[in-house]
Amino acid sequence: MKLLRYGPPGQEKPGLFDRDGRIRDLSGAVHDIDGAALASSELDRLRRLDPASFPLVPGTPRLGPCVAGVSKIVAIGLNYRLHAQEAGAAIPTEPIFFMKAPSSICGPNDDVMTPKGSQKLDYEVELGIVIGSPTRYIAVHDAPKHIAGYCVVNDVSEREFQIERLGQWTKGKSADTFCPIGPWLVTADEVPDPGKLALWTEVNGERRQNSNTADLIFGVDHIVSYVSHFMTLLPGDVIPTGTPSGVGMGFKPPKFLKPGDRVRLSVEGLGEQNQRIIAFSE
Repeated sequence: MKLLRYGPPGQEKPGLFDRDGRIRDLSGAVHDIDGAALASSELDRLRRLDPASFPLVPGTPRLGPCVAGVSKIVAIGLNYRLHAQEAGAAIPTEPIFFMKAPSSICGPNDDVMTPKGSQKLDYEVELGIVIGSPTRYIAVHDAPKHIAGYCVVNDVSEREFQIERLGQWTKGKSADTFCPIGPWLVTADEVPDPGKLALWTEVNGERRQNSNTADLIFGVDHIVSYVSHFMTLLPGDVIPTGTPSGVGMGFKPPKFLKPGDRVRLSVEGLGEQNQRIIAFSE
């Protein structure tokens, strides 16, 4: 299933993207696409329902974040071999992770706002894991039982804040609009091998990132197990798994984003995001 949320910010309704490419209103079956709806029993219930029994949504409504009520975003850093090389970093021996503030979440096609004082705005296409059940101290082989599905994430970053302003990476990762997620959550049963997915980013029509999750250093199951040994993951939590080479920071000279730029990005089978970069606004 492809589950989504549509409507104005703060007023999103649950929806389903059907096999004919149309949005169906799921309000009659589920309150929202949140942690409660992502339990395996709930997803099984939704699968048994006939999509044609739900009303079609007219027009082309705004798509909101594909998951509601996210308690935390645990992002993995330097998790593609070629990206680690372009960053001049050693291949990590354990997953590196950092937090993105839940307030950074926005819809997949919403404008991305340049934060106040920003000089080095960057993009990062990522495969996002969405947790479906409480996850604590699990073994690698048990990880699939805790994954509800996957989505596209743009781990928007401000490199000066992240690298030059001391402390942890979180300060360069958490501004408003820095975490577009969606367009939809694809349930895990429809992603047979998350370790073999093409992913790419274009800026103003120029292909910048073009890779495959086969280049991941630490795979999906390893990541979920590893993070669960440091914190309890809750249903609806999102884990962006790292970005491949081709980020703006990696070019010589760097190619950072500026207001007016258009960013387009995708992970194979999980849909596409389109964002406009805008200037800071109070």
